Amino acid sequence: MINRIKGMYDILPPDTAVWRRVEDAFLAVSRRYGFAEARTPILERTELFSRSIGETTDIVEKEMYTFADKSERSLTLRPEGTASMVRAYIENNVPASDAAAKWVYIGPMYRYERPQKGRNRQFSQLGAEVFGVDAASQDAELIVMAWRFLESLDLAGHVSLEINSLGDAEERRRYREVLVGYLEGHRAVLCEDCVRRLGANPMRVLDCKMEACSAVAAGAPMLLDHIDGASRTHFDALRRGLEAAGVPYAVNPRIVRGLDYYNRTAFEFKTGELGAQDAIGGGGRYDGLVAELGGPPTPAVGFALGLDRVVLLLGGSAVEAAKLDFYVAPLSEAAQTTAVALSDRLRKDGLIGEVDFSGRRLKHLFARAERRGARTVLILGDDELAKGVVQARDMAAKTQREIRIDDLSRRTLG
Repeated sequence: MINRIKGMYDILPPDTAVWRRVEDAFLAVSRRYGFAEARTPILERTELFSRSIGETTDIVEKEMYTFADKSERSLTLRPEGTASMVRAYIENNVPASDAAAKWVYIGPMYRYERPQKGRNRQFSQLGAEVFGVDAASQDAELIVMAWRFLESLDLAGHVSLEINSLGDAEERRRYREVLVGYLEGHRAVLCEDCVRRLGANPMRVLDCKMEACSAVAAGAPMLLDHIDGASRTHFDALRRGLEAAGVPYAVNPRIVRGLDYYNRTAFEFKTGELGAQDAIGGGGRYDGLVAELGGPPTPAVGFALGLDRVVLLLGGSAVEAAKLDFYVAPLSEAAQTTAVALSDRLRKDGLIGEVDFSGRRLKHLFARAERRGARTVLILGDDELAKGVVQARDMAAKTQREIRIDDLSRRTLG
């Protein structure tokens, strides 16, 4: 037997109904905020991610599925969605026609990580991006939209929102000098990766999951204490926007996010109900990324939520399968042929139904119809064909009546 790849998974009924419920809720809420869905390829040039996410991040260094194709081009299965959305925004010349584009996406991502609860090598994200607006109120509205989505699934009581500001480029430069001075004093206990990052990107040390590094990071100077001017004004406006919308939040100055492209606003949605994987998503502002990837200077803000983790947080909440209005039980080959036509007519009339072509005995067909929640079973044998009728059995009342095949409709089935 050929098994699925480690860290990948199948989603089968009835679980697919839960996933669909989450996806539909996300699209419904985002439409109310003026967003439209965009779709990008799963496979991109590796350079897209190394330039956007950052060459010293764990994602680029350790976790990407990267390979050379037959033309010796380095390609990567996308590990996150924002870089692809930015590439699509630039390549399709959207800035010339719709500078304030608002897009959402749903799709699979890939990272070579150790599989565990809430963390797979293939995982799905729900994401939203806004291009062309630099207002803090836009950041607030985007976070509010994510919160309303969680509310629509009755999950807001299981999730907390944490926010921070990462300042601008100059503020981060000054902060890095202070941070490096602090980290150098603890170099002896840092992991090998973090020692290397001291020179390349010291803020990545704050995101390290190694216990010793986390302990050092807990005592590090905070970036939020080193921002002022426009960044402070922006952060204060973000807070006012969230408060005006009634969205609860906490300021967490330790949030740095795991991707290099963020500036100013950074936020995460967290839960205490999924063990070690406490973050179900997050996002922030990335005003320099469009220009970094070859487009015009364009402010942007976005977020992504882990669809897998949202489903886990729902706890497999049952989504009731669509009940069948009718279930056709043909008892001969000729009856099966007629069943195809009559069931098609009923479906055109807006009814939901199924035909059982298994050829099993009637008792088994009744049992399966009951399991499927069928309201009416239409029995069609050779005798019924000869008379041009079906026997319609009401599964709740346990009564049966005869209906002419030509008269079958939503109305006659009741």
